[in-house]
Amino acid sequence: MSEHQPESDTSMDEESPQTRSPEGDSADALQGMQQTPELTEPERAAASAIFGDRLDLAERYVGHLCSTGIEHGLLGPREVPRIWSRHVLNCAILAPELTADTTVADVGSGAGLPGLALAIARPDVEFILIEPMERRVEWLSTVVQDLDLDNVQLIRARAEEVTDEVMADVVTSRAVTALKRLLPLTVPLLDDDGELLLLKGRSVHSEIEAASKSFSRYKLQKPTVELLGEGLLEEPSTVVRCRRRAARVA
Repeated sequence: MSEHQPESDTSMDEESPQTRSPEGDSADALQGMQQTPELTEPERAAASAIFGDRLDLAERYVGHLCSTGIEHGLLGPREVPRIWSRHVLNCAILAPELTADTTVADVGSGAGLPGLALAIARPDVEFILIEPMERRVEWLSTVVQDLDLDNVQLIRARAEEVTDEVMADVVTSRAVTALKRLLPLTVPLLDDDGELLLLKGRSVHSEIEAASKSFSRYKLQKPTVELLGEGLLEEPSTVVRCRRRAARVA
């Protein structure tokens, strides 16, 4: 595991509220909601299609999320009943979009969403999980070791601190910040012909509009918004896909 020393432990203060442990949750509620939920029939069908014979690893990962993940404040207890549909499958649906023998950098990996979910689904792809908070990196390291994921590298650092050492074919992120602020963190990690695959929510179109100048500044192609998992997931995942512009030949 590589390690840089961030200035503080607060760089992920814009994470999605559904992945934070609410301060008001009582100890009794926490204890009662730690049990890993059973997959519903639709969830199991989707999980089997995505993870195949590695579904058992995905289930073990979910076990970590619903126990120590809550204890470490990586996930709110109220998210446990929808951990598969709203979080794990929502992220893992990116797996078919990846190409074998490539490198994916996950910025602000947090609880391993999407990085660890994808690493389980795609053992033929190398993943670099970039996360500045020490307690999160320690948790990720424990999970990676327990699941014996040899295609995962952890780096404790801010994304802007590793531009000289990370060069990825794909950069992804989820629930980090709006596109206008996310592009400066992710684009410098891309290879010359690399691609962004960014999981976003309902505000995606307004975020793209607000970041229009940034797409031009970083010499990116026009972004597209895609819904992945239609017909498979209860709620398809919204993904912003964008490549670097091809260099002009003199």
